[in-house]
Amino acid sequence: MPPPSPPPATPGIRIERRSNPGGGNINGKEYAIAWLSSEPVNSMTLTLWRSLLATLDYLENDATIRGVVFASDLRKPIFTAGNDINELHAPSTSATRYAEFWKTQTTFLCRLLRSPLATVCAIRGACPAGGCAVSLCCDYRAQTTHGTFGLNEVALGIPVPKFWARLFVESATSRADATLALLRGALLSPAEAKGIGLIHELAASDAALLPTAERALATLLKLPDDARAATKANVVRAFSEEWEAYIAEEARGGWAMLNEPAIETALGNVIERLSSGKGKGEKKPNPRAKM
Repeated sequence: MPPPSPPPATPGIRIERRSNPGGGNINGKEYAIAWLSSEPVNSMTLTLWRSLLATLDYLENDATIRGVVFASDLRKPIFTAGNDINELHAPSTSATRYAEFWKTQTTFLCRLLRSPLATVCAIRGACPAGGCAVSLCCDYRAQTTHGTFGLNEVALGIPVPKFWARLFVESATSRADATLALLRGALLSPAEAKGIGLIHELAASDAALLPTAERALATLLKLPDDARAATKANVVRAFSEEWEAYIAEEARGGWAMLNEPAIETALGNVIERLSSGKGKGEKKPNPRAKM
């Protein structure tokens, strides 16, 4: 087998290759850690979404890679703070940029959801909004016992995107509790998220998180890749293709919604609060659901 090609330039993401966990290098194949490392909070700009999509393209086209763990390499305990509000605040962007932002983001999420790779998300700390969407598109989610998890768009004054909401509710063991969390704009504690099936496993400490994620990946890699990938496709392909077909319509509707005066004002207020030193992204203090 020829040596693997070098990874592409992916600003904000560092790709680390490793041998298969729990069993050495099987048939010359490996897995990857995709470290999200855009300080200070992995704010999900168009650039970071492009890097995520380029990373997935690279890993899926590398015959030596069987799986990937997405993890944060930040100094702070944050997986990502979610979408950069400046990408959503109409006066701070443009219709053309927003359409590209939405297409890039959604293409990545749809591709990740149906990826033939085994995918695991290692969530250290906070995981609101866009970061939560990334994790929901992975096969397995492990989180530290501290942090938050959820789609908190309602608390910002904007609706949860249609397919994000569907994925959140359909991933939960309690549809009623998941729906209520969305309606409240709630950020759940890791224990609450695990209690309704959104998180599969809690790691006892920050240091234990990556080994926990790698053990989960090892379990997925014990069985034949083709059988696992085909089964995943049978489960999620129709959903992901319906989602992908909705990109252009959703982007047009989203841009119209973001230009509504009340939405502009709400997001402008968020930017003001964040500019006071709390960093960028969709994360803000918000009520936590107690389930």
